[in-house]
Amino acid sequence: MASKMIFLNLPVADLKRSQDFYTALGWRVNADFTDENAACVVVDANICLMLLTKDFFTTFAERPLGDTVAYSSAAYALALPNRDAVDDLTDAALQAGGTEETPMNDRRVQEAEVGMYGRTFIDPDGHQWEPFYMPYQ
Repeated sequence: MASKMIFLNLPVADLKRSQDFYTALGWRVNADFTDENAACVVVDANICLMLLTKDFFTTFAERPLGDTVAYSSAAYALALPNRDAVDDLTDAALQAGGTEETPMNDRRVQEAEVGMYGRTFIDPDGHQWEPFYMPYQ
């Protein structure tokens, strides 16, 4: 059986800026699937981001494009192998122009009770990422 892959299609205001942001996290652009409308960013063997200009993104859906900077509509949680990897990815995102969002205290307490460790960063287009570590993954 073939393995499954996830492709996240993310609308972006500035394709070059978004490519630079995600490559600064250590992810790579697959040039075979990149042009002036879209860029394929490889997170790992089974996860890719399709960064789509907002105009191009609208060709994939009939509903209007949401404002990801003003409103939260999704959070992309990414399991990592240890706490240091969570910190490294989040710190790289902050250095590349992302912002950190601190979850409510209740959530932090709940996560700590089950041994989770996580942080949250927002990319330049408002997409919310939540790298986390769970010791029993």
